Amino acid sequence: MHALEILGDPVRRRLLEVLSHGPQPAGVLVDLVGGEFAISQPAISRHLRLLRENGFADAEIDGTRRIYHLRADGLDAAATYLDRLRAPLSQRLDALHTEIARGRSARRRGEAAAEPRLATASDIPPSPTQEAS
Repeated sequence: MHALEILGDPVRRRLLEVLSHGPQPAGVLVDLVGGEFAISQPAISRHLRLLRENGFADAEIDGTRRIYHLRADGLDAAATYLDRLRAPLSQRLDALHTEIARGRSARRRGEAAAEPRLATASDIPPSPTQEAS
């Protein structure tokens, strides 16, 4: 699953919130999150399994208990994806700041400011799935 699909579910987001405060036994997660969302222990177990399989959490066996803790891998994957989305926006904002500064300079000199260039289709990088084809 894609990292954002994992984060798209409110139960999994809540589980990650709880784990961000430190390791927790599965029973505590079931009681707390299961109670908040009125879902069963098997449903919480499925969510925890998805978190483990996708690098968001790990579990250690301690006798008869499973102790879950947060992992950075899944969070890093989500952050990397969001950074890729944010990069073109940052570039456009930087360009806008430059154009504003040029406009101020031009007004001071009595010149007309140049029109900013709009993005074209060639400015948009292909998606990872388009690159693979």
